Amino acid sequence: MKRRSSGYEVDPVAEERLFDGVREAERFFAAKGAVHHALEKLVGLLSAERIPYALIGAMALNEYGYRRTTVDVDVLLTREGLEAFKRAHLGHGYLEKFPGSRGMRDTEHEVDIDVVLAGEYPGDGKPKPVAFPDPADAAVEGARVRLLPLPTLIELKLASGMSAPHRLRDLADVLEVIRLQHLPQDFAAKLDPSVRDKFRELWRAAQHTDPE
Repeated sequence: MKRRSSGYEVDPVAEERLFDGVREAERFFAAKGAVHHALEKLVGLLSAERIPYALIGAMALNEYGYRRTTVDVDVLLTREGLEAFKRAHLGHGYLEKFPGSRGMRDTEHEVDIDVVLAGEYPGDGKPKPVAFPDPADAAVEGARVRLLPLPTLIELKLASGMSAPHRLRDLADVLEVIRLQHLPQDFAAKLDPSVRDKFRELWRAAQHTDPE
């Protein structure tokens, strides 16, 4: 911000970043952004090589009706699947973020690929009743990608937000999905018992709307 005698004004560079963000959001929701191209490339390779996967994170939420932008692709793999993908593609359109990292960078589209491994625990990473499942068993076929079923995705986000203070966005995501999907309160019965009370709490919050 630049200060004037009458107060503050927006720095032109910061203002241009704002409009760059708006333009990128427009490309994202039109499915023409770099993230979408990176996603299509990644799932095409995984499918062709029969590597089990499930899309998670913000891109998965978009498939379930929650329109939220993102700058990376989050994918669930097994350790064996990740190793197989790296053997085939590191140095050929993908690089590790750092030596030995799970995460990769799509060098063609300049998009990060964040990998979560089956068997890991959401949020703080500590053992809990909810863990990331094997995508070979848990994923369902969407129109173009493989996803975790909505109950599984929701209980993972609840377990994450409940155990990690820096993951409160996961709880906000669940609240928005409840609103957009008009989920009933008894949807909680589809979730692991450890997260049902938090779902009910968010469900009650989702019934309130801002005054017009």
